[in-house]
Parts: sequence; C-alpha cells; structure tokens
Amino acid sequence: MRRLPPQSLRDSSPASRGSISRTLAVALASIALMASASEPSERLADPGQEARARAIFREVRCLVCQNESIDDSEAQLAGDLRRLVREQVKAGRSDAEIRAFLVQRYGEFVLLKPRFSAGNAALWLAPAGVLVVGGGLMIALLRRRQTPEAELSEDEEDRLRRLLEDD
Repeated sequence: MRRLPPQSLRDSSPASRGSISRTLAVALASIALMASASEPSERLADPGQEARARAIFREVRCLVCQNESIDDSEAQLAGDLRRLVREQVKAGRSDAEIRAFLVQRYGEFVLLKPRFSAGNAALWLAPAGVLVVGGGLMIALLRRRQTPEAELSEDEEDRLRRLLEDD
C-alpha cells in the first residue's frame, strides 16, 4: 500500500515547493551567519590567534546567560570577556594561563567544564549522599515502627467481649 503525502503537498506545484525550501535554506543560513558574526574591529589580525581565541570562547561560560559560552552569547559581559581573552591571546599568553587568569578573576564557575577537584567531587556527590542517608533513616524508622502490638489482658478481653455483645 503506497502512502500519499498530505493534501497540501499534493496540490502544490514542484516549483512552489522548491521556492519554500530555498527560502527556508536562506533563512537558516542567515541565522547561522548572524550567530557567528562578531564585529570585524574586535577580531585579531592573525587568523591563528583568532582561532585560538575562538576555541577559548567555547570553553568559557557567559556569567549572565550561565548555560551558554561567551562565543554563543549576545550579552554585554560576554563581549567584554571576548575582548579580554583576545587581549590575553594577543599578549602571547598560553591557553592555560588565560584560563587560570579567568578562574582567578571570576571563579571556577566561569569554565563550562571545570577541572576535577575534591571540592567539585563533593558538590557532585552530595545529592547522592543525602539520598543514601535519607533512605537509611527511613528504613531505620520503618523497622522501629514495626514492633508487635501488645496483647490484651484478660480483663481487657472480657470488657471488649461485653461491649461487642451489647451491640
């Protein structure tokens, strides 16, 4: 059994479908160009240095947007950080020196992929530790609660039997 395209596509001519896809392609290309554009006056003259700076941009977090690199962000602070990184690259500092400078100035949060350290490990493992401790406390409380109920004395049983017979 052959499936037919939706009615709207069957009625449109191939020429109009081509113009729609061409328009969509132009729009997507324009968006991609705008996203990667930076002011030409900001770029470094040496293409190798600019490439190094761009690689560092992708590793540095925008402190305003928080989940974007400064390469992707449009925030003013991200622009300032890009200029700062370009100045450091132009001054001949290594990538590691530039990262260390940024961490010293803004804290380790500025890196999208922070270095492994005991402090970071504690931050990542703390939620699991809280869950384990909470689960252990819950189990302990439930075991304590499952104590057998005390049996009734003979006087209590007689009284209960009389109460039930009266109804």
